[in-house]
Amino acid sequence: MAAYAVVMENLKERSEFMNESMQKSQTITDNMISILGSFDHRLSALETAMRPTQIRTHSIRKAHENIDKTLKVAESILGQFDLARQTEAKILRGPHEDLESYLEAVNQLRSIVKFFSSTKGLKSSIGMINHISSLLAKSVLKLEEEFRQLLNLYSKPVEPDRLFDCLPQSLRPSTGSDSKGDGAGAKEHQRSLETVVYHPPDLIPPRILPLLHDLAQQMIQAGHQQQLYTIYNEIRSLVMEQSLKKLGVERLGKEDVQKMQWEVLEAKIGNWIHYMRISVRLLFAAEKKVSDQIFEGQDSLRDQCFAEVTGNSVAVLLSFGEAIAKSKRSPEKLFVLLDMYEIMRELQSEMDNIFGSQYCSEMREAAKVLTNRLAETAQETFVDFEEAVEKDATKTAVLDGTVHPLTSYVINYVKFLFDYQSTLKQLFGDADDGNSKDQLGVITTRILQALQSNLDGKSKQYKDPALTQLFLMNNIHYIVRSVRRSEAKDVLGDDWVQIHRRVVQQHANQYKRISWSKILQTLSVQGASPGGNSSFTGEVVSNNTGISRSTVKDRFKTFNMLFEEIHQRQSQWTVPDSELRESLRLAVAEVLLPAYRSFAKRFGPMIEGGKNPQKYIRYTPEDLERMLAEFFEGKTWKGP
Repeated sequence: MAAYAVVMENLKERSEFMNESMQKSQTITDNMISILGSFDHRLSALETAMRPTQIRTHSIRKAHENIDKTLKVAESILGQFDLARQTEAKILRGPHEDLESYLEAVNQLRSIVKFFSSTKGLKSSIGMINHISSLLAKSVLKLEEEFRQLLNLYSKPVEPDRLFDCLPQSLRPSTGSDSKGDGAGAKEHQRSLETVVYHPPDLIPPRILPLLHDLAQQMIQAGHQQQLYTIYNEIRSLVMEQSLKKLGVERLGKEDVQKMQWEVLEAKIGNWIHYMRISVRLLFAAEKKVSDQIFEGQDSLRDQCFAEVTGNSVAVLLSFGEAIAKSKRSPEKLFVLLDMYEIMRELQSEMDNIFGSQYCSEMREAAKVLTNRLAETAQETFVDFEEAVEKDATKTAVLDGTVHPLTSYVINYVKFLFDYQSTLKQLFGDADDGNSKDQLGVITTRILQALQSNLDGKSKQYKDPALTQLFLMNNIHYIVRSVRRSEAKDVLGDDWVQIHRRVVQQHANQYKRISWSKILQTLSVQGASPGGNSSFTGEVVSNNTGISRSTVKDRFKTFNMLFEEIHQRQSQWTVPDSELRESLRLAVAEVLLPAYRSFAKRFGPMIEGGKNPQKYIRYTPEDLERMLAEFFEGKTWKGP
């Protein structure tokens, strides 16, 4: 219990201590609140006292800021006025002295207008804007005139010699040739065109193009796009047309073409092919470069101007091709048609590129139409030629049986066709789903068949059937030999060659039978009786029993007469191929000489013992061999 009382006493003492501490803390807190409230009252009084001063200070500071801004604006405005005076002086001097400085001045005028347009409430702004705008209008007119003068000054027709210097070496005219081009010789160079390089000329000096570009941009900014379009097209289109005229290009229609002699027309076609290359790869390409640089960034205007400048020149060039394609067809025109078709195909991708814009669509379409029309006319001319060969009505026969001019003409024609294999591949490939080689073979075969048919008709003009066979032999042999030595063999094939070689041999055999059967009968015992069968083998019956001396004399006399007659006539005939000529002589000698030797050996003694044996036995085998060597030499014809 005592212990419990002690604990309770201690707790009571601590409780009393805590109460005293809390009372002291409350007293301190009340004192602090009193002090802080006093400070707040004093600060409020101070703030109230300083407020008028703060307001005055802020107003002064704001006024200073406004003054600074006003001074800066005034300074900027004065600077613009000063700049305007300086710029006006440059504008009034004009662009001739220093075009670049003048263009800078125009840009400064635009900046000044923009500046004053943004300043509101300034009384002088409207006046300055009106003044500068008037000055700008005058400056743009001066720029327009400067553009016209500068473009006109440096736009000159291109001399032909300068264009020729831009061509690959292989296509340049030879020294002393026609200054208007060497179109007639252009064909031989066409095969290597893949590797040659063209160098379009600078139609306007490169240092002038940036100036023209800047002038054009200023005119466009000023809203003078239509004036720019008109000026550019008037000057550049005239220069383009003059360049082509100097080169030799002329507008010709169907009627003009029809009136021309073939030699003149052929030369003009050759030149036209040359002009097409020069125009597309040099002139038009160079003109495209000019318009691209002057109107850089103005795609629509650029394309419109280029189309306008080149449109008439392209039309003039293509009109000649159209006139040829529409003119009366004839066999000699086929190769120039192929040349023209070839150049159009050759230039097609370049024309599509140069004239690629929507504004040049008519020119692209016109070029494609011409290409197709040339192809159609060439194909129709093939058919015409085949018919012309078959129906050739030349009445004048070659009297010596040699190769007929029609044969050499047709064969040369066919040979030329195979010089155009790549072109014909395109021509027939476009029309016949790619079977160009087969189509060329079909056409060649038909032409040669038409020729043989015509030759058969011409051979019937000869009264001597032996000459008929010799004529056919010569002509078919010429055809076969020419095919074997040309690319036609690859198309016609070995079978065609072998078949026609047998035809040649058949005509040679017919010639021998007709020419020599009768004379060989005089050397044959069987041939003595009327109606006896002739033997082309030349065999002579060794048994001479029953043949009288008078019969033998008649045989020798008849042989001499027939041989002399054949010799006289057939030495005037011609076998132009030396190998065929020797082969035919040898074939005759192989049957005639053994028969004559045998007959002379067996029956000659019956004559030699009598009077004037040389009257009957006029020739030795060696004499006959020498005279046979004179056959087919084409000696002067003395009569039909």
